[in-house]
Amino acid sequence: MFAFPVLLGDIGGTNARFAVLRSPGEPLQLLPRTLTAQTPEPVEAIRIALKGYDGPAPRSAMIAVATRVDKPVIRLTNAEWTIDAKAIGTALGLDRVALVNDYTPVAASVTVLDLERGDLAPLGDVMPVKPGARVVLGPGTGLGAGAIVPVEDRLAILATEAGHMEFGPTVDEEAALFRHLERVGGRVSAEVVLSGPGLFRLSKAFAAHRAVECPFTLPNDVLTAAREGDGLASATLDVFARWLGRFAGDLALTFEASGGVFIAGGIAPRMVDILQSGGFREAFDRKAPHDAWARSVPVYVIVNPEPALEGLAALVTKPERFIFQSQGWVAG
Repeated sequence: MFAFPVLLGDIGGTNARFAVLRSPGEPLQLLPRTLTAQTPEPVEAIRIALKGYDGPAPRSAMIAVATRVDKPVIRLTNAEWTIDAKAIGTALGLDRVALVNDYTPVAASVTVLDLERGDLAPLGDVMPVKPGARVVLGPGTGLGAGAIVPVEDRLAILATEAGHMEFGPTVDEEAALFRHLERVGGRVSAEVVLSGPGLFRLSKAFAAHRAVECPFTLPNDVLTAAREGDGLASATLDVFARWLGRFAGDLALTFEASGGVFIAGGIAPRMVDILQSGGFREAFDRKAPHDAWARSVPVYVIVNPEPALEGLAALVTKPERFIFQSQGWVAG
């Protein structure tokens, strides 16, 4: 159990977001966001964030981290921070610090997010969220993925590193593009193309394929230019949407996710209209011999700005409802 107030943290490769939950059922008190590149280590980032908090001091913490969580001291995949549960607990005078994979709370968030409240945007036909396994994934600094699976009267959350699975072309046009794609560690994984850096890599590959200069220097440049009608940027986002649909559909098959697929991360909410009107759903549904089943799976973009913090609040409020892996430290 967690002693309240609980400090909640969502630490990714770009941003570190924090909140305090004073007691079960209360609204989250969101704290100022920190950029990981501008702060040397997590304890300092937490202390900076807590300057925006005026309530009783937190007594415990649950922190989601964008990497594999298999021990109580871990290093981020896409940033220079080391997350040490004991160091955080000792520095802040906490009773307990739990570390979880960043997609564990995103998975938990789908139990509390609400279509009618505007937390979700449908891709394809609006379908009710049904019983069964649900998949969450999200392109951002990296590509996170997980699943939440009913087990009797509880929900098991499976954190995965599915973003590092191999990703390849399926038609000649894509094969020609792949010849120009940057490899990372000698591989083209899903994360290499379906992430913020991947969006930039994809635009450079398109430019090389067309024998033109790539005018972009950052992933955000591609999103901005597409809104301004740039042809290269628009083509990049169209392929990105189609490939995201293909990968999301593959994960739906993997987990038999009849309960739905939910797309989070920093990119999808900024291109909901493209995902709704482009090739995302067509690629998601093209799963012969299971294409009829794929068409029955609801897909939503999570547009709530803080799904991980919402999910962390659910986990610490009703930990008995969930089965999930964590690492951490307990005082004494």
